[in-house]
Amino acid sequence: MKTANKILMAEARTALSDKWTFVIGVFVLSWLMSASNQIASILIAGAMSIGLATFSLALARNKTLKIMQIFSGFEIFWTSFKTFLLTTIFILLWAILLIIPGIIAALSYSQVYFILADNPKLKAMEAIEKSKKIMYGNKWKLFCLGLRFLGWIILSIITLGIGFLWTGPYMMVSYAKFYDDIKGGAEIAETK
Repeated sequence: MKTANKILMAEARTALSDKWTFVIGVFVLSWLMSASNQIASILIAGAMSIGLATFSLALARNKTLKIMQIFSGFEIFWTSFKTFLLTTIFILLWAILLIIPGIIAALSYSQVYFILADNPKLKAMEAIEKSKKIMYGNKWKLFCLGLRFLGWIILSIITLGIGFLWTGPYMMVSYAKFYDDIKGGAEIAETK
């Protein structure tokens, strides 16, 4: 447990190594759907986040990849919508206090979509509580993992966003590896 972030990132690169074309295509499709229009993107953000978590977990766990995995969140649409809405509200309320509590809240709730990808029968508040529980003592580690991508993000911006075709999947699979690492000995549910 508590694998070093650089090892998680190396494992993510290995998982992505011969699948880049397919993975980039799936991420582009997901981003296009999420950005189609503002109202629709708010409605489907939770479902698409669960779908990307499902796809990223399958990739991180070396399972079969299917394009339909990115739509798996629609099977639990209302739960995904409630989860997105509640986490957004909670993060905004904490951010009103100051920026730092908002960041801490975002880190606390960061695993909800991976949790729902593994446990689609959970309710929104159950997933949020479980995320807070598994992130206890792991927020700094996730924050540092995010910082490791800062150079990649800057490079992606310099390339007018083209770099995000690689950075986005790399980050998501690294975060999936992080999730599996902090879950500890808990049994991993089969990814769809």
